[in-house]
Amino acid sequence: MSEELQQKLRTQLWTVANNLRGNMSANEFMYFSLGFIFYKYLSEKIEKYANQSLEDDEITFKELWNSKEDEAEELQKEVKKQCLENIGYFIEPQYLFTSIIDAINRKDNILPQLERSLKRIEDSTLGQDSEEDFGGLFSDIDLNSPKLGKTADDKNTLISNVLLALDGIEFGADEATQIDILGDAYEYMISQFAAGAGKKAGEFYTPQEVSQILAEIVSIGHTRLRNVYDPTCGSGSLLIRAAHVGKAVEIFGQEKNPTTYNLARMNMLLHGIKFSNFQIENGDTLEADAFGERQFDAVVANPPFSAEWSAADKFNSDDRFSQAGRLAPRKTADYAFILHMIYHLSDGGTMACVAPHGVLFRGNAEGEIRRFLIERKNYIDAIIGLPANIFYGTSIPTCILVFKKCRKEDDNILFIDASKEFEKVKTQNKLRQQHIRKIVETYRDRKEIEKYSHLAPLKEVRGNDYNLNIPRYVDTFEEEEPIDIKAVMAEIKELEAKRSELDKEIEVYLKELGLVE
Repeated sequence: MSEELQQKLRTQLWTVANNLRGNMSANEFMYFSLGFIFYKYLSEKIEKYANQSLEDDEITFKELWNSKEDEAEELQKEVKKQCLENIGYFIEPQYLFTSIIDAINRKDNILPQLERSLKRIEDSTLGQDSEEDFGGLFSDIDLNSPKLGKTADDKNTLISNVLLALDGIEFGADEATQIDILGDAYEYMISQFAAGAGKKAGEFYTPQEVSQILAEIVSIGHTRLRNVYDPTCGSGSLLIRAAHVGKAVEIFGQEKNPTTYNLARMNMLLHGIKFSNFQIENGDTLEADAFGERQFDAVVANPPFSAEWSAADKFNSDDRFSQAGRLAPRKTADYAFILHMIYHLSDGGTMACVAPHGVLFRGNAEGEIRRFLIERKNYIDAIIGLPANIFYGTSIPTCILVFKKCRKEDDNILFIDASKEFEKVKTQNKLRQQHIRKIVETYRDRKEIEKYSHLAPLKEVRGNDYNLNIPRYVDTFEEEEPIDIKAVMAEIKELEAKRSELDKEIEVYLKELGLVE
């Protein structure tokens, strides 16, 4: 039943988004629709929680706030205190989603009330442990935006229609099912928006299939991860999957884009991750690392490919980069991200990140950093080549790099070429479960499979001058069947003879028609 509900919810939410966005692009409308889904979720969650805590008092959340009894004020304070301590925020009944729906049904202009409602959620957390996780969450929802309509009435109509459509959707009966299904639907929405918005949106969303590979790889050998970290966490989907697979207790991430940072925090809360169990920071990971010397059991990431960074002189004395002897080039920050992540990886942990193939063979500073990681540190555990065209907004082939700090001297580097195993779906290439299983199992068992994987000792890598380009290690060349020249020549002679006979027949017909003498 839950799978049926899941699909139904996905379809309903996506229909709302498509039918009601008017002239706005998918990317622009995303923050409105996802923000309102989150608002509805928070409203339902707090009303349910408050009603349960008031069962012994035989009064509902709404009744209590409308009560004029002398003891009502004390009870209100107690309920508010419990909500802030346990779910991290508070909304008075007049600001609940259902109260906004009542106002819509009365034909009111709901925009001022809705604006106050979203502000009240954020303000309720000031001075609380949850302040950092809720502060500015709805800052991207500009209810005065001209993109919502020319007049105040136009804006009110559009937003009212979106909220009414969401009101008609059941998020799920019990909390466990709700979190599972709503979280999935939210991820589905993000992925659909990313698919429709091209490269810009693709940067904040890692396809679920790739997330699954990274999550499973970093979880191998751990019954339970203490924590998981993503320095470029985008919408948080990769972090959530890694935490789920690895049963991680705590989640840490950093995101540069303020809008995407808000999306990541919403995504965490919608997946039922308690505000006290995650820490997502807003800022540039390379320029302003939010986590200092902290190290993590698992590090996962899909950093922006070959992005620019400052490569400022100050980083030559930064512990994250100084040991390598060279900084990553200003125009390609791939190795800056890699060195940053390794710095935050605990000795017994595993790091897996996505990168463009250029990191495997580019020379100069990158070549020296690669040599440092292989020869001096022996950190590179595996290189996995993925199919082209599996990321939104770019068709370039990518790879997964796996790093460990506690490898033995004689440990080989595992190369996997999974670039040819995928299913084509319209314009996108998709990894199916059998492809994912093969990658993960080959990595886990460190198996050599002809034309698919190879274990390369350091001597072999050294012989290739530290070039890690996968075709140097995994030969996927398929020999063509030998051609029988004599048989081909005989066939050509036979065809020539037949053509000569046809020419004679045609000449006879042309003479009969008087077209030739």
